Formats: sequence, C-alpha cells, structure tokens
Amino acid sequence: YAIAKRIKECSAELLSVEEGSLYPALNRMLVKGWVTAQWGLSETNRKARFYELTAEGRKQLEAESEGFDRMVAAIQLVLKTA
Repeated sequence: YAIAKRIKECSAELLSVEEGSLYPALNRMLVKGWVTAQWGLSETNRKARFYELTAEGRKQLEAESEGFDRMVAAIQLVLKTA
C-alpha cells in the first residue's frame, strides 16, 4: 500500500499502480535479485514488508531509465515532424 501511495504522491497523482500489478512485479524483481525484502512494522505498527533496491537493481534501473529517455527523445522527434 505504501509503495503505491508513494508512486502516486511522487508523480503529482499522475501515476497510480494497482496492488494487483505492483506485488507480482515486486516478486519478479525479488527473483531477479533487483530488490530485497524484509518483514517489519509500519508507521502504524502493522506488519509490513519493506523492499530495498540492490546494487544490481540500481544498475537495471539506470539501464531502464536510459532506454526510456531514448524512447521519449525518439517520440519527440517524430512529433516535431507531424
């Protein structure tokens, strides 16, 4: 819940991620070694799972970000010729 809320807040409420999509994605990232997870207590004293990006996950994030930036640049070039 907190991750979905944080994504919404950081994107000025332009992005929202449903829990039905978020948790399967987090599990795939766990399997690939891009994140680690630990159980703990939330700010409201409830049991929660906390995720942290690994060094390999940071590399993947950087690669994905660069790929996204290239895609945005290509789309902007196409739109300029429209």
